Order: sequence, then C-alpha cells, then structure tokens
Amino acid sequence: MNLQEIKATSSIALLYVVRMLGLFMVLPVLPLMAESIDAATPFLIGLALGAYGLSQALLQIPMGIWSDRYGRKKIIALGLATFILGSLVAGFSDNIYGIILGRLLQGCGAIASTLLALVGDVTRPNNRSKAMAIVGMSIGASFGIALVLGPWINVHFGLKGLFFMTAALGVVGLAVLTTFPATNSRADQRPDGGDAFLYLEKLGDVLKDSGMMRTTFGVFVLHYLLMSSFVVFPLLMIGTGEISLESHHYYYFTLLLVTFVLMGPLMRLSDKRGYALRIALAMIATFFVANLLLAFDGGFYSVMVGMVLFFMAFNLLEVVLPAIMSRIAPAGFRGTAMGVYSSAQFAGAFVGGALGGFIAGGWEITYVLWVNALICLVWIGVTMGLKSSRLDQETQVSVDAGTELDTELDARAIPGTASGKAGNSERAKV
Repeated sequence: MNLQEIKATSSIALLYVVRMLGLFMVLPVLPLMAESIDAATPFLIGLALGAYGLSQALLQIPMGIWSDRYGRKKIIALGLATFILGSLVAGFSDNIYGIILGRLLQGCGAIASTLLALVGDVTRPNNRSKAMAIVGMSIGASFGIALVLGPWINVHFGLKGLFFMTAALGVVGLAVLTTFPATNSRADQRPDGGDAFLYLEKLGDVLKDSGMMRTTFGVFVLHYLLMSSFVVFPLLMIGTGEISLESHHYYYFTLLLVTFVLMGPLMRLSDKRGYALRIALAMIATFFVANLLLAFDGGFYSVMVGMVLFFMAFNLLEVVLPAIMSRIAPAGFRGTAMGVYSSAQFAGAFVGGALGGFIAGGWEITYVLWVNALICLVWIGVTMGLKSSRLDQETQVSVDAGTELDTELDARAIPGTASGKAGNSERAKV
C-alpha cells in the first residue's frame, strides 16, 4: 500500500471506531440501570440494547446503493448526523422509550456498507485485503475500548453523560470526514468487477448460494449471541458478590487483555490454508462451552472463565467469518455479498437484544444462556455444511503491478491526485 492508501484507509478506520464506540459503550451499562430508568423492564432494556440493529439491518443496503448514486461523503455525513441526533435523543430522555427511540435513530446512520465501499474506492484491488484488515482491527479495538470506557463514563458522568459522549464522537467523525477527498459517485466508473459495490440484480444469486448463506447465518448468530449475552453479563458480574459497579471497567479490561493473548496464535493459524473453517467450528464450540459454564455456576471464577471464552470466540469469529465470506463470494459479487452479510449482522443484534430481554424478563437470566447454548449446536450443524475446498480456492480480481491498467487504477483509487482527476472522464476496459 502506498502512503495515500494508508492515510485514506486509516481515516475510514477512525470513522468506524467513532461509530462503534458510540454503539457499544452502552452494552455493559444499560442492564445495570434498569431500576433508575422510568418504565424499564428486562424486555425493554434488551430492546434498547438491540434497537440500533433493526434500523441498521433495514438501511444498510439502501444507503450503500444511495452512496453509489450520490457519493460516499454525502451519505456518510447524513449517517453521522443521524447518529448524533439519536445520541442526543437518548441522552435527553428520562424513560426507556426515549432511549429506545434514540438507539433506533443511532442505527439509522447505517454507513457500514458505505464505508466498506469507500475502502474499495481508495485502494487498488491488490491492496484491498490489507485495507480490510486495518478496518477489521479498528472494529475489534473499538469493541474492546467500548467495554472498558462505557462503565467508566457511567460511574463518573452517568448514563446521560454516556449518550452525550457518543454524540461528541459523532461530531469527531464529521470533522474527520471533512478532511477526506471526494470520490466518484457512480459504481460503474470502477473497473474492479463490482467487488466494491452492491448491485440489486446480484442479490438473488447471493441468496441462493449455500456457502454464502451459511456464513451469513453465522454472523447473524454471532451478533445475536453478543447482544443477548450482554443482557445478562453485567448482572452475572454483580451476582458474584465480588465485583462492584465501580470496578466493572477494570474487569472488562483484564478479561479482554487475557482474551487477546490467548487468541493471538489462533488468529495467525486462521490465515493458513485449510484452517479457517476449523477455527470457526472450534470457536462456535467454545461459545457452547462458555454458555454452559455460565449457566451451571454463577461463581466468580466460572463467570470470569466463561466470559474470557466468550470474548475469545467472538473476537476471532469477527475476523474469520468476513474472511470466509470474501473467499467464497465469486469475483464481482463481493460487494453485494458483504451488503447482505452486514444486514444479517445487525439483524442478529436486534433479535438478540429483544429475545434476550424477553427471556430474562419472563424467566431467570440463566435461561438466556441455555437457549444460546442450543443455538450454538444448530450453528455448528449449519457451519459443518461449508465446503473447505471453496475456502482454499479464492477467486479474486487482481492486477499486476506496473501494468498500464494498474497505473490507471492507482490514479482512480486515490481521488484528489492530478492523474486521478484526469482519469475520471475515461473508463478502463478489461
């Protein structure tokens, strides 16, 4: 990657961090605030946790298409402004219904698919996987930071302060966006076979593909487990009798630190040929074990070990699943496949919050863990249907360095350069 690509990708990664921090910081906090929020019930708390996922799932594909038509920066700015509005609505609300509305509005800033397309705009095809890795690491880092920062902000500034902080992060995102060069608004100006763009006419082919649908089901369940588990995790920590509310951020920091140490070797192994599917299955089994451990014994050490296993499985699968989708999606279909993938991811978050809250409110919180363990068994069965041969035969659009086409791609991929401006009026023919 050249310097311009690195700078552009880093700016996109920062935009991801800003949004994901705002969405995730509330997860370890909101279940503990039920008694202080007017009209709150376990179901409504769960709905507030996952509400952003509903609007995200519904708007990911439309906003991705609009960004192709009207330009990435305009749609990203609109998404960030909506995110700020939702944060303020939640922050000024005195009841759970206002918080749910605010979270829905936060989710209406559904720019994940647009940001992924922007990565395709600012990088050459042969550097795109590196750029996606940078973005992926930023998402993982933001999740970890959010779990530590959210409880700390809550202790010092309260739940309202937490939402106002997310609004401030949205403003930071808009400031970052102003430094970004304009990009082409038409997908057909890019000679990359459609890998960076989402086409409605290709949706049917994606939905009929068994491998892509199995992987999409996987990311749905992954984020279902995340949101439903956070309905009960903060309560489990309090229930041990050894973890005070004021010290939650210390425990999350320690848990995540241990998690990243343990997952390092497995992360490297997942990049090797033939290991991605094995790692995925092993981590789904780890989810199953974690849920059983947490359901059987609510003691301090069982909760700590169970949460370490959970976070290790989640963080590894956050990396492995999109890599699997990218490998099995045919060239020209990856943009569309990732749009479907992103929609399923957020739909899982919504269903997880709503169903987790419903179960916790109607029965005991351990019932959430038992249901999740059963879902993991179904997930294992679905994932075993993936063919490892497809993962080992990745099809991708690549351009040899030094060719005339590569030079033209370089100019177009980095908008704002002199050669890039000159090349915008012409189309490359492959």
